[in-house]
Amino acid sequence: MEFDLTPKIAQKVFEGEGGAYYSWSSSEFPILGEDKVGAGKLVLQPRGFALPHYADSSKVGYVLGGGDGIVGMVFPKTSKEVILKLKKGDVIPVVMGAVSWWFNDGDSELVIVFLGETSKSYIPGEFTYFFLSGALGIMGGFSPEFLNRAYKMNKDEANKLAKSQTGVLIIKLQGGKTMPKPNENYTNKLLYNIEAALPDIRVKNGGQVTTLTEAKFPFLDQVELSTKLVRLDANAMFSPTYTTDSSVQLIYVVKGIGQIQIVGINGKQVLDTEVKPGHLLVVPRFFVVAKLAGGDGLECFSITTSKKPAFENLASKASVWQALSPMVIEASLNVSTELEEIFKSKIGKNTILIPFNN
Repeated sequence: MEFDLTPKIAQKVFEGEGGAYYSWSSSEFPILGEDKVGAGKLVLQPRGFALPHYADSSKVGYVLGGGDGIVGMVFPKTSKEVILKLKKGDVIPVVMGAVSWWFNDGDSELVIVFLGETSKSYIPGEFTYFFLSGALGIMGGFSPEFLNRAYKMNKDEANKLAKSQTGVLIIKLQGGKTMPKPNENYTNKLLYNIEAALPDIRVKNGGQVTTLTEAKFPFLDQVELSTKLVRLDANAMFSPTYTTDSSVQLIYVVKGIGQIQIVGINGKQVLDTEVKPGHLLVVPRFFVVAKLAGGDGLECFSITTSKKPAFENLASKASVWQALSPMVIEASLNVSTELEEIFKSKIGKNTILIPFNN
């Protein structure tokens, strides 16, 4: 089987005065469709407003940086709008079918990357959005007669309702326009700042790993995904790792330059490449991935298509090699007892993060 896992940069789908939206196309990145995952990136300029919409996929948003933001959501089977305050490092699950709008109320560019699964999407590997208003909105798709009956308005009123908003996807609000205030209680419950959280693993000169599952962030259960933020120090390595539960990993490179290798079926190396900020990578189920940071370190945000992912690594004291008996290792690798003992003693000193001087 052939796998093209070459990392890709997002392509611009829309740009206007209020901001832009970027996406990774499954036609140019087929592994997205094959593994049923997708990604997009929203860039809002100050006063930029992404019109209310819903999508055919569940995903997780990660605020990469920029100004402050506000998001409003109406979840399925509810009739209440929830307003949340966004800041850099926030993780926000976006439930399939939930209506949301996004607004940049800061003074600098607001950037959010979305990673999700697309098993129920119209186009495998991509998110399809349905806008309530605007030039591509649902409101304008119905005839004035239908809107007149549905909203009990005369035809002129119905026509204004459907046609007044001529913007597409993202608009810029005038300075006099105000937006609703965020609800702090909901913000604390429905957002999780992964950058401010205590890491699950921290290794001197190695870096740190922070994982979010439903156990730590219950709202993640709604999208049935888990997330991870890996920050590698200069020249440090993230041990070769794979999922044991058939889940897929989708990785976005946030900062730094490094090297990533992936090994798949029959021990074939399917990827050996340099990565840089903005790159998106897919790690198919059961494939083994290792990351090596460059001189300035490497930071990656990822999702796994399981709310309770199971990982195994191959180069630490918790690895499967450490668990196997000496006789099995000697026979499997065809090495001497002496080399087997050196091998196990070396990995016995490792964690999943391996410093350069290790």
